[in-house]
Amino acid sequence: MIIVIKNGSEKKEVDRLVEKINSMGLVVNELCGFGATALSVIGDTSAIDVDLINSSAVVDKLYRIQDPYRIAGRNFHPQDTVIDVDGVKFGGDNFQIIAGPCSVESEEQIIRIAKAVKAAGATVLRGGAYKPRSSPYAFQGLKEEGISFLLSAKKEVGLPVITEIVSVNHLELFKDVDIIQVGARNMQNYELLRELGRSDKPVLLKRSMAATIEEWLMSAEYIMSEGNKNVILCERGIRTFEPSTRCTLDLSAVPLVKGKTHLPVFVDPSHAAGKTELVGPMALASVGAGADGIMVEVHDDPLCSLCDGAQALLPEDFDSVVEKIKAMLPVVGKSIQ
Repeated sequence: MIIVIKNGSEKKEVDRLVEKINSMGLVVNELCGFGATALSVIGDTSAIDVDLINSSAVVDKLYRIQDPYRIAGRNFHPQDTVIDVDGVKFGGDNFQIIAGPCSVESEEQIIRIAKAVKAAGATVLRGGAYKPRSSPYAFQGLKEEGISFLLSAKKEVGLPVITEIVSVNHLELFKDVDIIQVGARNMQNYELLRELGRSDKPVLLKRSMAATIEEWLMSAEYIMSEGNKNVILCERGIRTFEPSTRCTLDLSAVPLVKGKTHLPVFVDPSHAAGKTELVGPMALASVGAGADGIMVEVHDDPLCSLCDGAQALLPEDFDSVVEKIKAMLPVVGKSIQ
């Protein structure tokens, strides 16, 4: 870290700043030249409160050299992390497809769709039991009963399952779920992230619709700092000025984030696009961007879906998308197990 000192600053104030930084176990060296004074801070600067340092009356500019996400960053762990979930491997040369309905509506519905997506090539079954919605009047999910139905589908078809958690208080209900999803609205629910970090469950962490890449990776750091290293990142679109899609799918984030972190990176084209006809093309684009997998919504009767039917693929359309993905994977050096 480099801290540029304002010209004319009093030495005693600069010394006070240096003493503060030294107290954190860091080494400070003074750099002089070109008519300015700067401080070189050596050590693990990830714990430094940048806003606090910037608030000092003697600080002109601050430049971070070390990424603040120490555990999630490639400097700490250069090799790709591969996470094994019941034999399904996330990361590295593997490509996985998570598919299923936005919400679990009944036991019959989730089992029926589970069979369809498995037959088409899905490797993980998704289904929402708890549904955080923008409107308090919208369908909020079947909750505990929904998890029970999802686990019935797991037993029926043999696919690992993923579902979203919305509260720390629900963690015990997820003991038989294979992967816990943290949705965009909870990406910065730090109490929840810390608690998930104390569990041994793999966590799929979605990017908030207004989060920077650094904020997203810092949320992953919250989980990993508590001991749980099994984190999968998922880009699901960010909010921009463009109203033609539900969100703007930031595919540039995929190669960018993969250069910064060793964690697997997934893409959710369904929530980003919000329109069925865009999901397939965006799924294929995700493969080309280097994603380690996709999460897609599939429903056999979208018109009667209780949640997000406008972005759900029919099983036959999902089957077609999977076939195209399989044709693309050798080009990017990945394969589906």
